[in-house]
Amino acid sequence: MRPALLAASLLAPLALAAPAAYAQDAATRLARDALIVDTHIDAPGILMDTWADLGVEAKDREFDYPKARAGGLDIAFMSIYTSPKQDADGSAWQVANAMIDGVEALAQRHPGKFAVLTSPRDVERLRAGGRVLLPLGMENGAPLGDKLDNVRFFFERGVRYITLAHSANNRIADSSYALEKTWNGLSPFGREVVREMNRLGIMVDVSHLGDASAKEAIALSTVPVIASHSAFRHFTPGFERNISDEIARLVAAKGGVIQVPFGTAFINPASAANTQAHFRAINDFNKRNAELKAQGQPELDRKAFDKTWDEAHPPLQSTLAQVLDQLDYGVKLVGIDHVGIGSDFDGVDGELPPELKTVADFPHLVAGLQARGHREADIRKLLGGNLLRAWTAIEAGAGK
Repeated sequence: MRPALLAASLLAPLALAAPAAYAQDAATRLARDALIVDTHIDAPGILMDTWADLGVEAKDREFDYPKARAGGLDIAFMSIYTSPKQDADGSAWQVANAMIDGVEALAQRHPGKFAVLTSPRDVERLRAGGRVLLPLGMENGAPLGDKLDNVRFFFERGVRYITLAHSANNRIADSSYALEKTWNGLSPFGREVVREMNRLGIMVDVSHLGDASAKEAIALSTVPVIASHSAFRHFTPGFERNISDEIARLVAAKGGVIQVPFGTAFINPASAANTQAHFRAINDFNKRNAELKAQGQPELDRKAFDKTWDEAHPPLQSTLAQVLDQLDYGVKLVGIDHVGIGSDFDGVDGELPPELKTVADFPHLVAGLQARGHREADIRKLLGGNLLRAWTAIEAGAGK
């Protein structure tokens, strides 16, 4: 080969690689400059199970301080999650308070790295010096019990959104996963809870709710509502856990935001179908055990059930493109001002797109948005501007 051709052939791969590298550098710069708000990270639950110091690198976690700084994450809503089982056995209040204590301890242990955030007014002041801010979102209203005063109690503890129900109907609302609905809307107590949340300035979160419960919560609220981590049902027909076009439009019309998660179970249609089937199978399993118990017979083994299910339903894969499809669809459906991100990091057992495995990977999301032609101003809205606008409006409406 002639020297000139040889040189050209050697340089060709570099020429092809340069634009891609430049694009990723530009995405990283924007991710670190923009204000990124993730409305759903399940770090507190894992801390309760297996402690780790999230102020330094924690290799088995999807959220920690070094990863957050690498990815440009500024505001990470810590999920105060309690289960239907904890609701049933009366431990949800204790568990929620222990999780809040854990988040507070993390901030106190690393005052130069973390701060608990309770108002959008404090963002700029508290993030000075590179802190990652930790507002609290309560996933499942179970810790409220049946006491309306507990809404104020948890507000004073720092909770700034409440997902009214989770994977089972509760005292407040119906779950999207429940095959049989209790309230077909909100309970009488649930209506009082929404009014009190409005009065105090706590965001009403309609993720996880059955459709009728979500519609009533949106209609009753006097301020914007959010969906803290809900993908669009358009891609997963029949999967009530994801938000319908109708309800997404209602959220937007109220001034709220739909925050798109990254978990495979939400964005991969086949995985969503498996998730829905799993809850139906559990429902049947529980009914059968109730029958056996009533007959005085030995109950079926839940561990054996889980093992058999997992073997028949291995984890599926998802992609960054599927997350981008969700965001693009949401923007087309309800407008650029009503879509954001609620990853569900540390809450989906690592079942995430390979490009979005931890909070360090937000630049990949930004690069994908740039490649699809989104303007910088719009990317900033999706990354956090929209959520902060809605939160500010909800706070401004408190007491009115």
